[in-house]
Amino acid sequence: MELFAPPEETIVGVSAESRSGRRSCRDVLEACLGRIDAREAEVRAWVVIDLEGARRQADRIDADRRAGRTLGPIAGIPVGIKDIIDVLGLPTAFGVPEAPGRAADDDAPIVAELRRRGAVILGKTVSTPYAWVDTPPTRNPWNLDRTPGGSSSGSAAAVACGMCLGALGSQTGGSITRPASYCGVSGFKPTFGSRSLSGVLPLAPSLDHPGPIARTVGDLALLADVRPGGTATPPTIGRLRGFFEDHATPAMRSAMDRVLATLAEAGAIVVEVPLPDDFEDFAGHHYHLMAAEAAAFHRIDRGRHPERFPPRITRLIDDGLGLKAVDYLAARRHRDRLREELLDRLPGVDAFATPAAPAAAPGPETTGDPRFNSPWSLAGFPTVALPIALDPDGLPLGLQLVGRPGPGGEAGLFGVGIWCESAVRRAAGAPELPPPGWP
Repeated sequence: MELFAPPEETIVGVSAESRSGRRSCRDVLEACLGRIDAREAEVRAWVVIDLEGARRQADRIDADRRAGRTLGPIAGIPVGIKDIIDVLGLPTAFGVPEAPGRAADDDAPIVAELRRRGAVILGKTVSTPYAWVDTPPTRNPWNLDRTPGGSSSGSAAAVACGMCLGALGSQTGGSITRPASYCGVSGFKPTFGSRSLSGVLPLAPSLDHPGPIARTVGDLALLADVRPGGTATPPTIGRLRGFFEDHATPAMRSAMDRVLATLAEAGAIVVEVPLPDDFEDFAGHHYHLMAAEAAAFHRIDRGRHPERFPPRITRLIDDGLGLKAVDYLAARRHRDRLREELLDRLPGVDAFATPAAPAAAPGPETTGDPRFNSPWSLAGFPTVALPIALDPDGLPLGLQLVGRPGPGGEAGLFGVGIWCESAVRRAAGAPELPPPGWP
């Protein structure tokens, strides 16, 4: 099994060059636009590109640098925004070509924060319709006959191509982690409730998490504004087997064995952590929450405009409309119990480790299998996904790390992720990456 490390052009490195004046923000942007020109026709990652607006943003940051003003930590970094998240002046169409797409009156707070810290908002990336599992037009840059995953399809594909250096996605089941894994990039699903969902189209509000996608874990930390802790200390990693091995392909199991052996050789302590006895029950309860909440939010619009709702989101809404209140409440109780049982297993380890997906990217008739990600969306635990290997077909496979909820847990998780990323890069013979820095 061949270990894999992403390219060296990173947000961490490029932002340092931009702040120092070694490279202009306009040059960084034009390089991304060149990659869009080269590959967008086949990959189809974008809904709309704000060409002139992005150039104005980049030129303004360059002018601020020449004037001696302090630049933000992600100054000049081109970022794509998933098409369920509002961007001032750009339409939000929710991944639905039939929808009129209203121009947003303001940035969603998570977008406004990126601008404040210096990001150049390049445009809107493709989402699956309503962030559910109906398939998108986007293709996987590694193999155009494979899915990029969903629902943050365009965000992952654009980052993988270098069309932008970072992107925002969202996850209700596995919509950040799975596309990141399929496209050979990194993704961060934060602690539930820790980031604003204002200006973000809901799918299931008690499960929705906005978060970034980027090439490396250090880039994710910079985008998420989380200062990693303990990056120099070998971590203790709790491997979760059982369910996560039973549903993984032989190639994914081999990749996990290889990468965890590599981490142990680098100094990590790898221990096995048992799953709760009824762990697999999460799937039905997770679906009940999604269906009920999607129906509550979308039922009126679906009644008025059924042509805008493709078959799979229609089925989800119908299932939610038929769900009994007792089943919804049982799902909420199960979530509370699952969270406590998983928290009880975290002392003694710095992070859990699982495959990021059961396999490499499947064909375009599906967005792939989210079952390895949905438990953490249900429980609200933060996760980081990073690429670790290529399968026999040359497609990327990813590792999912799971941390303790909360700011301290996220900082610790990023520390583990950066340490693991560095160990994999060394074993793959790739250059070391600079650590994320804040001016």
